[in-house]
Amino acid sequence: MGIFDAMNTSVGGLQAQSYALQNISGNIANSSTTGYKGIGTSFEDLIPDAEVPSKQVAGGVTAHAQATITTQGTISSSSVATNMAITGDGFFSVQKASGVVDNVPVFDGVNYYTRRGDFQVNANGNLVNGAGYYLMGVAVDPKTGNALGNVPTVLQFQNNFVPAQATTSIQYAANLPSQPNTLGSSTATSGSLVAYGGLNPSDFVSSPLPYVDATTTGTTVNNKAAAAITSATKLSGAAGSDSLTTDFAAGDTIVVDGTTITITAAGTGLQDSTHVRADDTVGDLLSAIGGITGVAPTISGGAITLHTGAMQDLSITSTPSADLSTLGFTSPVSQAHGTGNSVVTSNDVSTFTKESISGGAVTAYNATGTPVNLQLRWGKVDSASLGAGHSDTWNLFYQSNASATGTQTAWINTGTNFTFASDGSLTSPSGSGITIPNVTVGGQSLGSVAFNISSGGLTQYASTSGAVTINTITQNGYAAGQLRSVAVNNNGIVVGTFSNGQNLDLAAVTLSHFNGTNYLKAMDGGAYAVTDQSGPAIDGASGTISGSSLEGSNTDIADEFTKLIVTQQAYSANTKVITTANSMVQDLLNVLR
Repeated sequence: MGIFDAMNTSVGGLQAQSYALQNISGNIANSSTTGYKGIGTSFEDLIPDAEVPSKQVAGGVTAHAQATITTQGTISSSSVATNMAITGDGFFSVQKASGVVDNVPVFDGVNYYTRRGDFQVNANGNLVNGAGYYLMGVAVDPKTGNALGNVPTVLQFQNNFVPAQATTSIQYAANLPSQPNTLGSSTATSGSLVAYGGLNPSDFVSSPLPYVDATTTGTTVNNKAAAAITSATKLSGAAGSDSLTTDFAAGDTIVVDGTTITITAAGTGLQDSTHVRADDTVGDLLSAIGGITGVAPTISGGAITLHTGAMQDLSITSTPSADLSTLGFTSPVSQAHGTGNSVVTSNDVSTFTKESISGGAVTAYNATGTPVNLQLRWGKVDSASLGAGHSDTWNLFYQSNASATGTQTAWINTGTNFTFASDGSLTSPSGSGITIPNVTVGGQSLGSVAFNISSGGLTQYASTSGAVTINTITQNGYAAGQLRSVAVNNNGIVVGTFSNGQNLDLAAVTLSHFNGTNYLKAMDGGAYAVTDQSGPAIDGASGTISGSSLEGSNTDIADEFTKLIVTQQAYSANTKVITTANSMVQDLLNVLR
């Protein structure tokens, strides 16, 4: 080692400090870059080999980059709904377009990873950040919210269309007044049900209340047979056995309310809800009929009784007709569920309106997405104020035809008694609600609709207004809709807002992490590529996504300025060493003069 070695060492020092200055310069330049991770500088001494420690001298220096990828940047809010920020561990998975074909980006399938979350929707419906990287994620079913796979792909939301969803349930919560204030109550006879805000069936031409007999709801048809038919009687069999006198044979049919029950071969023939084997029992056949009508037929004293149900007519035909005859019926069997029962005709609408109160309205949708105005009214059909043997009981009605005239049905009773205890709590029905069968409004069929009531959701407390206080009335249907905009929520879910007013989940943004995060290779635009030292990307991360937010640069300007001063001083010191060594060489050369 000597003077020239000292000069070379100082030159190395200048190079190392220049490298540090370059990193400081880059950090300061990117102090406002979204998701930027600063690069520090670490210095490594280079000690020349020496035979003994006492001859060891200080060596040169080299500089290396020191990544700070794991250092969190400051999170700030953003007015852009598709901007995202990661708090904690994790990276967005992205791809870079390798080209464009017919104005559509083409990708080479190479994944990159970034913390830069300034994503916005481009013309093709992709979420692209400010550096041109395309966001990846997993699409979800907009109706169920379930993921449609587990492999992230480049997301695209162009022209997303959600089909119509029919209303299948209504969520309802309300307080019914203990003393309804109806138009009829003010003029009613004192002490009468109407005076207590109730609905009196005798005031109607056709009773609006459901018909109820001792066994079931609906009218009945009894056969004339006196034969000792039991549920165990076979539909066909050998003479003298407990079987019908006229056999049912394979291929015979019984049509119940439009649904066909087919008799199949004995022994091994098909048997399900619409197929009965020829050697099955009368009980099996009646169970199949009951499965269609909703009310099981009964047998007593050899006579079979068919029930229509509360809200439907009964129609049964058989081929051959002798099959019904052997059961004691004349084919075809046709019976209405009861004229006027459970409905309010147009002639009675005025009385019904005076003796009931509004239960609110909700826009429902049929299978094609056609909106239906579903109007509800409550009628109090019994009152505890009438004395012993009476209880506070209500019936719920819905308007089926706003344009009804004469004897046409205008309102339909849902067929359930809602009963309340003295403390205002609902005692019946005891479940979470009821099912309103075969709902049709203005000619638009909704099918059966669940009327859901959460625990404590329906009460009967005193109310000064005497009207229904509605807390919740919502339904789960909607019309078809076109995507209008997208946003990202704080769970990392891309939510689409559609023209039908629905906000539906479209995709889940996935996060990845690495065992060697700081060994990722930095790319242009704040992206990183996998290296051998970083290890492969691992799905899932402990970090969380914040919507409408951005992660800023993790550069600390004050710290960088401090480093800048130290670097400048170190650089100057190295030049002084070179100057001193040069002076010493000049002194040596002067010895020769």
